[in-house]
Order: sequence, then C-alpha cells, then structure tokens
Amino acid sequence: MNALIRGPLASCVIIKTRKEGAMAETFLKLHLEALEEGGYVATSPELPGLVAQGRTMSETVDMAHDVARKLIESYEEHGAPLPAGIRRPSKEIDIDIAVGIA
Repeated sequence: MNALIRGPLASCVIIKTRKEGAMAETFLKLHLEALEEGGYVATSPELPGLVAQGRTMSETVDMAHDVARKLIESYEEHGAPLPAGIRRPSKEIDIDIAVGIA
C-alpha cells in the first residue's frame, strides 16, 4: 500500500471533550504521512505537540485522536485559549476517512 501513496495525506479529526459537564465536539486538521519503513505518522498544523505513529492509517488516526483530546483537555483545564485553527462544528462538514481493505 505504501507504493500507492505519494506525499502526505490529510484528514479531519473530530475531538469530543467535556466542557462544563456537556460533551463538545472540536475539529482540527490532521496531517498523515507514510513512513519509508512502514506505518504512518500524524501531526497537526493546528495543534502544536500532536504527534502519533501507527501501523495503519486507521490506527494512526485513532492514536492522534486520543493525543489531541488530551492536549485540548489540558488547554481547557489550564484556562488557556485553544489554538486558532481548532474549531467547533458547523451544520455540515466533509471529512475523509481511512478504510482498510484486504
């Protein structure tokens, strides 16, 4: 599968966090890149400190989701403003998802 991937892949990650007792969804851009040795690494231009690595795109996105949630919760716990690129959802949004096919 790595041979078919040319350059970085992009996705959107939906992060669910608790704010004032209610669940809030937050969106951020996620950058996925295939590694030469196999697997993928995810970073986010919108959330400094987000780095996750996995064997598949799906696993990498899942790991990035967990890291992003913890980082955003830390911002909220410390009363710090979220980075500018992180946004709350509108009524409609298009996202790309990874689907593994054998």
